[in-house]
Amino acid sequence: NRASMSQQQQQRREASAGARNGVTAAFVRGLPKAELHVHVEGTLEPELLLSLARKHGVALRHGSTVEQLRAAYRFDCLQSFLDLYYAGAAVLRDADDFYQLAAAYLKRARDDGVAHVELFFDPQTHTERGVEFGTVMEGLLRAADEAASDGGATCYLIMCFLRHLSEESALATLQQALPYKDKISAVGLDSSERGNPPSKFARVFARARQEGWQVVAHAGEEGPASYITEALDVLHARRIDHGVRVLEDAALCRRLRDEHVPLTVCPLSNVKLCVCPTMEQHMLRRLIDEGLCVTVNSDDPAYFGGYVADNYLAVAHAFHLSRDDLASLAINSVDASFLPDTEKEALRTRINRYLAATQLPPSPN
Repeated sequence: NRASMSQQQQQRREASAGARNGVTAAFVRGLPKAELHVHVEGTLEPELLLSLARKHGVALRHGSTVEQLRAAYRFDCLQSFLDLYYAGAAVLRDADDFYQLAAAYLKRARDDGVAHVELFFDPQTHTERGVEFGTVMEGLLRAADEAASDGGATCYLIMCFLRHLSEESALATLQQALPYKDKISAVGLDSSERGNPPSKFARVFARARQEGWQVVAHAGEEGPASYITEALDVLHARRIDHGVRVLEDAALCRRLRDEHVPLTVCPLSNVKLCVCPTMEQHMLRRLIDEGLCVTVNSDDPAYFGGYVADNYLAVAHAFHLSRDDLASLAINSVDASFLPDTEKEALRTRINRYLAATQLPPSPN
């Protein structure tokens, strides 16, 4: 079945990576890192989706078994994925659903060596269906608090506005978020990029900045490089999510490098959504060579065939990256996070100590 095929592909990827430069799955999963680009709704595995569908009596259009759902996870563009993504999210109805969803991701993240996560959530996906904003927050915060108390990853929440909806809808969502202002670390912009430029949301991001929130934005995935410029100049984004099309604009590349603007790149997602044809043709190597602050992330891992460690392994295999290279990517993820400086320094120290403790013995002459 497709699930076992996916497991076999992952095992082959891990074995191939391990054959080069001592980069093994165990090394990658032990490497402390931050994950800065992951949508909690995109971590909804078929098993939980089916369980919640039965709980709430929701009929699923794309199948009633794990195998049927995984078979539907074939996409030719961002929109074809989003259609399935929003259909799946319809099973999330009460606070315990959101708790189960986030808790499952945070456990997986801990197993992947994630020490800190900045987790996207899309409240409009749920409030448009009649789910209360507070219901979403209750479940996510319970999972985040539980993970931290159990020694797992620290978790910041990033509230994203859906760019295919109106700015008025985004402004209403911002108003709903105000009672939770100290529980939300930043605001972002996601969903269908084509035809929905960042400038469409100038007012809501100006208001968000007035409220003291940090700003990130998806730009330059399927949309043009000019959307990255708008995200910087109009929304005042501190970080660009995806951003791979920056390579189409040399001046913009230099600007991102000079201004130290991080990119939260999602390699397996980019291949799955046909942003690039194969992993070997991915833009990551060129982005690194341009001197940009590149981080590696999973995006919507339940749909794209891999969590953050799988993404590290995939790029290690495709680009023959060393342990030092992967540690540099992990340090980038810490530098690009919204953690306080003291916590960043502590996490950098953990990465460097881990790298030193796992050094390979010198090759015999």
